[in-house]
Amino acid sequence: MNSVKFIGMDVHKNSITIAIADQDGRGPARSYGTINNDFDALNRFCRKMVSTASRLNFVYEAGPCGYNIHRYLTKSGFDCMVAAPSMIPKKSGVRIKNDKRDAKMLARLHRAGELTAVYIPDRQDEAMRDLTRAREDAVSACRKSKQQLKAFLLRHAIVYNGKSRWRWRDHGTENPRKTYRIRPLA
Repeated sequence: MNSVKFIGMDVHKNSITIAIADQDGRGPARSYGTINNDFDALNRFCRKMVSTASRLNFVYEAGPCGYNIHRYLTKSGFDCMVAAPSMIPKKSGVRIKNDKRDAKMLARLHRAGELTAVYIPDRQDEAMRDLTRAREDAVSACRKSKQQLKAFLLRHAIVYNGKSRWRWRDHGTENPRKTYRIRPLA
């Protein structure tokens, strides 16, 4: 029982497709199947695999599901790598993708040592990244709304000719709803 198994996972919101490659490197990676994307199902899978191998090396592609699986597996004592999607070697003619093929490819490439890991941020770094992204999204939404409002006013011949940027108080109007009322369609 000195064997090592390389386990490739194609992770989605509700499911994880799993493929397994043995250490010897002779056989192709084989598909295990699909499990739910929750820690109970992952724990059951890990308990099954521990009985068949001395060491398990997990790998999955970085994506929108985050790093919770990595944190769970490393906390449970398993090796886990999150691979950079842009650095995964791909054959030039292969365009057909599905979950089983992706999981098999990840297991095979991890066994061969051809994958590049991404930096796994700790929880504080990840929280700061999320906060920064949320702020950038809010600023972008505000900018788009302002552009749409300016275009709307321009279509209705409300133009500002001052030197600085246009603001409602520069236009001499305290509240735009007082000067412009939208009539009902009927």
